[in-house]
Amino acid sequence: MDYQNYDGIGLANLIKQKQVSPKELVDAAFQRLEAVNPSLNAVIRDREQQIEKEAEDMDMSQPFAGVPIVLKDISQAIKGEPLTAGAKLMKNNIAKQDSNLVARLRQAGFLFIGQTNTPEFGLKNITEPELYGATRNPWNTNHAAGGSSGGSAASVAAGIVPIAGASDGGGSIRIPASFTGLFGLKPTRGRTPVGPGTGRQWQGASIDFALTRSVRDSAALLDLLQTFQPEAAFHIPLHSGSYIEELTKSALPKYRVAFTTESPVGTPVSKDAETAVHRVVRWLEEQGHEVEEKAAPIDGVRLMENYYIMNSGEISAVMSLMEKRLNRSVTADDMEIVSWVLYQAGQNVSAAEYSRSLAEWDAAAAQMAGFHETYDFYITPANAHPAPENEELTHSSKEIESLMNVSNLNKTAQQAMVYDMFEPSLTYTPHTQLANLTGQPAMSVPVHLADSGLPMGVQFIASKGREDQLLQIAGQLEQSDLWLDVRMAPINRQ
Repeated sequence: MDYQNYDGIGLANLIKQKQVSPKELVDAAFQRLEAVNPSLNAVIRDREQQIEKEAEDMDMSQPFAGVPIVLKDISQAIKGEPLTAGAKLMKNNIAKQDSNLVARLRQAGFLFIGQTNTPEFGLKNITEPELYGATRNPWNTNHAAGGSSGGSAASVAAGIVPIAGASDGGGSIRIPASFTGLFGLKPTRGRTPVGPGTGRQWQGASIDFALTRSVRDSAALLDLLQTFQPEAAFHIPLHSGSYIEELTKSALPKYRVAFTTESPVGTPVSKDAETAVHRVVRWLEEQGHEVEEKAAPIDGVRLMENYYIMNSGEISAVMSLMEKRLNRSVTADDMEIVSWVLYQAGQNVSAAEYSRSLAEWDAAAAQMAGFHETYDFYITPANAHPAPENEELTHSSKEIESLMNVSNLNKTAQQAMVYDMFEPSLTYTPHTQLANLTGQPAMSVPVHLADSGLPMGVQFIASKGREDQLLQIAGQLEQSDLWLDVRMAPINRQ
């Protein structure tokens, strides 16, 4: 068995046919982990001691019985084990119970071999927490794997596992998928489990799912994970069919597609990103779909201002909770500079301002619903540039010194500082946040290799509830010459 040549469904079929055992798959996963993780820093803790008994007790009737998977070290809690969110303040935090999503994955038969690296509180599009260090890209270890699901992306792209738990609050599935040559689907808000203990994440901007090598693995996972939770804040009607079966449909309807290569915030877009989009556009036209160059009717700068108001408020709430747990005030030394700036700014955001900001999310969702009455898909670059070099987006000591002045500013100046603080990273990834604030499903498909040898994805956004359309078009793209084989990554040829 050549472990790295199989996706999750392929490994599950080998087990069902009794060609391999769960233990053999776990052993192969750990062998690969030991070989590549020192170069990548993708998995921050393994479960080699716990996994042996779990493999022995496996219910072999489960659909993914014995298939190894890794989980993201934020929101994907394993009972009795650390869940740190990449944060110094949470380095000793132990999960009291499985998260609902993890419980569903456990019921499906997955074996959790480890937990993956994430930036502090999932706040960045790169993964380099002070607590654990930077995760590197399997295509070029001098470059970042993206974030915030960077550890998960590197784990899949390097062949440690075929599927990895991930979450997406501003592009955190699609960005690392694009940077590492994977398929990354962000489902519709309310589609997958949340909690327990919360009915929403980041006011509905963030949703948990996975990163995969194959489209069919994401389709099968969505069949397993789609849910109706009475206690959750958001719901979407359950898909009545089977996502995995719909991939076998030989013919698709002819879609109307809008696309743009422009940045919604006026930042530069690389020729590689433009080329990636235009290659997909030509392919769609060859398939008979109607394609038109047209930007969505959204004020991109205002969208990001509202996004940062949410970030500020959420981190301020987290810090208030941490102070109660610690029975002391938190300080700048307790966290990284990005968290500190958001915390300080969030303390000055009023309830009225926060409420108005959320209302603007809803207005954007209404605008996009109208847009999709004409267009089935909205296509953009998944990232505006290939992956940055390691530490390229790390704040210098001089920048940190300037950012530490945040507490002396008025609230307008604080929000301006937040925007400026994120602008270098936003320049790399300005297109993904729209789907988070509107709640739409979106995906990154791996369709281009830049001259630098780094992969780049193209983003498709669809109407709420239309993951079926995204998966069907992705399934056809996967059979085309455009689709990148992640096994091409240099670390997989070593």
